[in-house]
Amino acid sequence: MMKSPFTGGNVVLHSEKRTAVFRKEKFEYTFLSYQCVDTHELFTTTELDTANTMQIYNQYRTKYGIPFPDEIRSIRRKYGLSATKMSVILGFGENQYRLYENGDMPSLTNGRILKTIQVPAVFATFVEAAKNLLNTEEYDKIMLCIEELENESNTSKLIKQLIFTTDGRNQWNGYALPSMSKLKNTMLYFIEKFNGVFVTQMNKLLFYADFLAYRSRGLGLTGLVFKAVPYGPVPERWDRVYSLVDDIEQMPIESKNGNSGTKLVSALEFDEASLSEEELSCLAKVYETFKNETPSTISEISHQEVAWLDNIGSHGRIDYDYAFSLKAL
Repeated sequence: MMKSPFTGGNVVLHSEKRTAVFRKEKFEYTFLSYQCVDTHELFTTTELDTANTMQIYNQYRTKYGIPFPDEIRSIRRKYGLSATKMSVILGFGENQYRLYENGDMPSLTNGRILKTIQVPAVFATFVEAAKNLLNTEEYDKIMLCIEELENESNTSKLIKQLIFTTDGRNQWNGYALPSMSKLKNTMLYFIEKFNGVFVTQMNKLLFYADFLAYRSRGLGLTGLVFKAVPYGPVPERWDRVYSLVDDIEQMPIESKNGNSGTKLVSALEFDEASLSEEELSCLAKVYETFKNETPSTISEISHQEVAWLDNIGSHGRIDYDYAFSLKAL
């Protein structure tokens, strides 16, 4: 429990709209801080400072098409290279690629380079240009990897497109990189904890997990887009989510009172290594909050959220900015 550094007393989470200037441009964001109940003074923590900064960086990256740190790490791993070797091939400073992975903001020029090399054929041109800086074994290994990536099956890409929206990282998906692995293991986490989860219940658990992650660190968890429907917030493509994710089965259930529903079950164990400590902490908080709730009561709780109340009239998408007004967490 957070305590006031001024009095040692209680604090409340405070949010307000502010404008910040980054690289000579203005960006509006939700400034998060704690407020001392006794003195009304505001203060922040390292975690809140990160969440505040990330909101500004998210907008800048999206505006100029600059990859996020997790994408930059993913690019390197896709080609099986170290950060140092990537810097050599791209003509960056020796430690520059690693700094970008750790959150440093690339220049617009370098940002565009990082964006384009996600395409194997484009990266191949950089490898060719840096051939004199690589030994024969390194060069052959990289080019073989590129060839294999270009020939890779499109099945997994198609499934990903069917589940996630394809309009990039933005306020509708919490600026998160759509991840089948994180989505699957988030679902497996709750299935394991609840010994099976009803679909209506999972819809709300995913909503709270993603929005809590965004409030905590400025990035969603799974990359899902949510919308408001009569039963509460749900993933925009919830039916595809549950039918297309491998190893998760839908089991029809009929209760004694005649009501029926669909329960999500799996024989697969949750892979803790697939999520960061911060992400696991978000899941644990969601579970502890709702572990004694039924599918009906968690739906009722979600109906108190401003995120649902403001969007149910149009059945519209829910902006992740509503994470800062969550009541249940």
